[in-house]
Amino acid sequence: IRLVLGTNNTIKVGTNTYDLFTPSAQQSGLKLNLQANLTEGITYKVLLDFDAGKSIVARGNNTFLLKPVVRAISEATTGAIKGSITPLESNPGIYALNGTDTVATTFPDADGKFLIRALPAATYHIKFAPKTGYLAKEIVDVDVTTGTVKDLGVVTIEIGRAHV
Repeated sequence: IRLVLGTNNTIKVGTNTYDLFTPSAQQSGLKLNLQANLTEGITYKVLLDFDAGKSIVARGNNTFLLKPVVRAISEATTGAIKGSITPLESNPGIYALNGTDTVATTFPDADGKFLIRALPAATYHIKFAPKTGYLAKEIVDVDVTTGTVKDLGVVTIEIGRAHV
C-alpha cells in the first residue's frame, strides 16, 4: 500500500505553528507493508494505525520532520464457500441462500471449481440448479465463519429428469 501525503502539514508547539517537512512521502509516497497471509475468497479491511508520537521528529531550530510511522493491520470481514462439481456438463448455477434470501450466486469455472466469496458469517443452504437433463441438488446447514473458506469438496450432480 502506498500513501501520498499532501503538502499542508503543520505542528503546533505552544502557541506557534510550524511546517512539517516530509523528506520523500510527498513525491513517491509512503510505502506500507502489510505482513499477513490473506486467503482467497475472504474480504478484508485494512486498518491503518498512525503513531503520531513517533512520526514527528524535532530537528532543532524550530524545524520538524514528518516521518510517518504507520502500521497496517488486516481484518477479515467475511467468509466463503468453495468446492467443485461433477460432471462438468451439468454446469449448474450455484446459489447461497440464508433463509429465503439469495445472498450470492456463482457458476463453476472450466475445471468445475466454484468459489462463493464475501459471505457474512451465517448458516447457508447451497442450491445447485443444473441445465436440463440433470437433477437439482441442495446442501443444507453450511456454516460459514468470518475468515474461513468452507470446502464442500466434490458435489455430484445426478443425471435425470425433474419430477413435476
